[in-house]
Order: sequence, then structure tokens, then C-alpha cells
Amino acid sequence: HQDLLVRSKRRWVLSTIELEEEMKGTYPMAISQMFNNKKQDHHIFIIQGEGVNEKIFSIDEETGIVYAHRPVDRERKDFYHFQVFDRETGDAIDKELAFDVEVQDINDNAPQFRNPKITVDLIVFDPDKPNTPNSKFDVTVVSQEPALPEIYVHQVNTMVSQLKVNGCFDYDKVKQYKVIVQAKDFGTPSLSSQAVILINIIDANSHPPKFKKREVRSLEKSTADDILRISIEDEDTPNTNASAANYFIIEGNEDGIFEIKRDPKTNEGVLSIIKVPYLSFTHIQTQHHTNLMIGVENVEPLFMCNDGKPVDTKSLPQPDSVSIKVKMIDANDPPVFEKEKAPVFRKEEEEPGKVLFTPVVHDVDSKKFRYVMVHDPAKWVAIDSETGIITSIERLDRESPFVESNSYTIIIAAIDDGEPPSTGTSTVQIHLMDINDNSPRLVNNHVIMCGNKDDKVTLSATDADEDPFSGPFFFSLDGDESLNQKWKLGPVFGEETSLITVNTLAYGNYSVPLRIEDQQNHFGRETVHVLVCDCEDKDHCRDKVPPSSSLGSAAIGLLFAGLLLFLLLLLIFKCHFVKKTFEYLEQEEGNQTLIKYNQEGGGLIENTQ
Repeated sequence: HQDLLVRSKRRWVLSTIELEEEMKGTYPMAISQMFNNKKQDHHIFIIQGEGVNEKIFSIDEETGIVYAHRPVDRERKDFYHFQVFDRETGDAIDKELAFDVEVQDINDNAPQFRNPKITVDLIVFDPDKPNTPNSKFDVTVVSQEPALPEIYVHQVNTMVSQLKVNGCFDYDKVKQYKVIVQAKDFGTPSLSSQAVILINIIDANSHPPKFKKREVRSLEKSTADDILRISIEDEDTPNTNASAANYFIIEGNEDGIFEIKRDPKTNEGVLSIIKVPYLSFTHIQTQHHTNLMIGVENVEPLFMCNDGKPVDTKSLPQPDSVSIKVKMIDANDPPVFEKEKAPVFRKEEEEPGKVLFTPVVHDVDSKKFRYVMVHDPAKWVAIDSETGIITSIERLDRESPFVESNSYTIIIAAIDDGEPPSTGTSTVQIHLMDINDNSPRLVNNHVIMCGNKDDKVTLSATDADEDPFSGPFFFSLDGDESLNQKWKLGPVFGEETSLITVNTLAYGNYSVPLRIEDQQNHFGRETVHVLVCDCEDKDHCRDKVPPSSSLGSAAIGLLFAGLLLFLLLLLIFKCHFVKKTFEYLEQEEGNQTLIKYNQEGGGLIENTQ
């Protein structure tokens, strides 16, 4: 075992080749050589990889020297990878040989602004190698127009810088600033670039709004939108938060009667009454005044700049306010029913003429009213125009389609004598209690019994009354004893029963009288019409086949023979009953006598001497 051969693998000395970008010199330029410290075989070198097809790099087939054919730019590509092959075998040498070229950075780029004309944060970048003096830079303001207030650069991080101001801008004086900034790196030599920054000043709320209009009048005890529009003046830019008004009531709205909102289209303050004011007037046109103090400010807080410096908030003007005198005029209040919804309970089918409801009405302005019926769908009641008393003029039927959920609804109105007249209404709901005024009846009194296949049919009953004046019902046959020989019922108590045949019945129509009683022995009589037939399917009788209208040859022959026989008999009768001519024989002696014999075939003529 000690004599076993051990193969010693060839060793290639490999390293990363460092190549400075934009290197000055004569090209092709040798940058490295492939060699083996235990070389035994001869190789014909070829390389494959990044930059070979572009003719940036090549290798000498015999010596293994690697050449660069032109300068490389690190900002385009900073790393190249190659693999070495033997041309004769086509295999990678030792199946492991590869090398890399790392491009070394030089300061060949100045810092650049991503957008040379911007109005936001400054984003500056340098494409040189990160974290080196070549890529580190500084940003400063070179110049600005106008010169005040001072604008300077605040560097947030390695790429982002911000422009800041010492003081404040006055939109009314200057609306745009032009600032030139410079980014300069720390490389050797140092490179720089500039950008022009246009700063557009946005109008802030530097002018408080001022009121215009001062007085309004409204009606008492009525809510109303838009009873007053209050206009303002504002020198800030229209349609911005700097000029948008925010209205509020300072005094006079302790009861929450009023509300003021901004109209977003016109920027006006819209005053409305959202709650009925509690005023007690006794005469029409009596007046009352309410004083409101209304204030206004902008949606955006007020900010003012003086000589490039912000004005202290304590020195800012206070929000403008205006005193509004609202003249409240007493209107004719409508009559008010003591019961806006009045329930009444009565039995159905009572005799007409019953007093159903007497209204109680209050009105602070009037004492005299007239009453009218507004809604009475079935025309069952009448109203007294002076007292408002409601009386029945028809029987009230709980089962009527005008009654919903056992309730008949009417609406009455009271109209006062004011100028103009005012009207109040009340809804009267007449709840009707059920009585046993309906007889039980069959749901369907026409049924089909399918011959001998079925010996019974099911019958269901119903009653328009409610419990305890309806089912379950008691069923019985309503006829003489002969009816019991054909039919019987079962069960006889419940919501439905079955009509059962006692014997097999011939096909045809049958009428079966029934008696149906409810729980209070109130009964109704019904007749069940039963059709007994041969069924094609359930509840459908099979159609009868009509006789054929065509005749066979034998039938036609018989018919023709019968016709001939009829004609022959007709001819015989004609011959026997034809008139006969009798001749009188003149003889010299004796008398002639005609004798009639009532014999079939006619009479005979005899001569008697």
C-alpha cells in the first residue's frame, strides 16, 4: 500500500487584476500573465468572458499574457470576469482557471443635480466610487435674487440637501426667488456643478377676512335654510385655505336656534334656523328681536411677515366680527291636536251612528276652527265641521281590504281663522275587534277523483274570522241517508278533511253537500263538485276518444244496399196507392153498384144484375 501512486494536481497562481480607469499609455497594454508553477504541458490559451467580444481584453495564445486594448470607464462597468480555456482540448484549463479585472476609480466626475431646475428638496449624486473623496461633496448657495431673506443649504444626508430661509417670505412683495446652488466634491482635482433653483412663493393667510352685510329678518317658529348670506372681503389668493372663511357665532345663540356655514362656491356665510324658537306671541305680526354676534377667520391660521421676519402671534389682528339683528315676526301658528295619533278601539259590524272620536285642539293664535276629513278610504265615517266629532255612517268590516292589521286609518284636519289660515292634522287609527260574522267555507269546492285508483280527495276549509271564531272545524255530510251510502268523511275535526267513497262509483259528476262549523258552532254550507274519471295523471282526466268519421268498404256496401232497399219499398207503396179510374158501363137493363172492400191491394169492381 505504501507504493501506491499519488497524482499531484497542477497549481495555477490566480489573483484579481487591478486596472485603473481611464489609464493613460500605449495600447494594447499588458495587464497580467497566466502561468503555472508546476507546468508540464503546453497550452494554447484562449479566454471567454465579459469584454472579450467587445475587444476590450485579449490573451496571447502562447505566452498567456492578458492585454487591455483601450481605457475602461469604472462608471460604466467596474468589474470583469474571465475564464481560460485550452484551444486544443476545448476544456477549461484544470477546469478551475478564471480571473477577474477590478477597475480602480479616479476622480473624473463632478457632483450632478438630478434636476437642475427644481422647487423641492435637492437630490445630488456623484457617480465616482462611493465613500471616497471623489464622491463626497458639499452644496452651497452661490447667489440668490432677491437677496433677502437669506436662503441657505442644509444637508440632510449624502445625497439630499434642503434649502432653508432665515426669516420669512412676503407674497405681496415677491412671488418668486432665483437661487443658484453649487455642488463641489473633495477629489483631486476638485470638480463641481451648479443648478438653478426657482422658488415660487405660495400665498399664505396674511390678510384677515372682513364682513359686509349687517341685518336680516326671519319668521318665528319655522326652520329655514339660507335666511341670510354674509359676504366678506379677503386679499389672499382666492380658492385657497388662505382665503376660505370659517364662520362662527360668538353670542346670541345660547338655545342653539341658529347655524352658520360657509358656501364653498361663493365663500359666503349662510345663516339658517335649525331649531324652532321658543317665543310666546298672542297677536299676529308681533315682533321680537334677536342679536347675534358672528365672527370669521380663515381656514388656514393667520401668518404675517414684516421686513423678512414673522410677526409675533400676539401682535396679529383678532378675527373680525359683526352684530346681526334678526327680526322675528310672529306667524299664524297652526292648530295642534292634543293627540297627533289617536287610537280608537271598536267592535266590527256595529250599527252606524256610533261616536268614534272627539278631538281636542290648541292654538295660541286662534280659538275658532273648522274640521275637515282628509283621508277616509272606505267612506265609513263622517266629521262634524264645527266640533270635529267623528261618527260612523257605515258598518266597519274588519275583513275589508281597506283595513290593515285590524286597523282602519283616517286623517282629519283643523283649519283656524288666521290670515292666512293654518292647518293642523291628526291621524285616527280605529282598531277593530273581531266578531264571528263569517261562515267557514271550502278553499276549493271542485275536485277530481281518479276512478278506482283513489278512493278519497282532500278538502280544506278557511274562515275570514280570527281565533276563536275560526278553525279547527267540524265537517259533516249535509243530506239524507242515501248520501251516506256513497260517501263518508274522515277526519271530521280539523283544518281539513277527506271525502271518501263507500263503494266504487261510475265515471261522472257528483255533488256532495257539506256542513262546516267553527269553534263557536257558527256553520256554513258548501257543495263539493266531484268529477270521477279515468286519470291520465294526478288531477287530470283522460280525454274521451271521439268516434271516427271514416267508413270502411264493408260499411259503405251495407249503406248502399240499405239505400237500394229503401228505394224499392218506396216504389211498391207508390204502386199500391196510385189512383184508379172507374168506368160506368151503360147497359140497357139493371142498375150498377160500386162496392168498396177495405183490403190491402185495393178494391174490386163487380157487376150485379
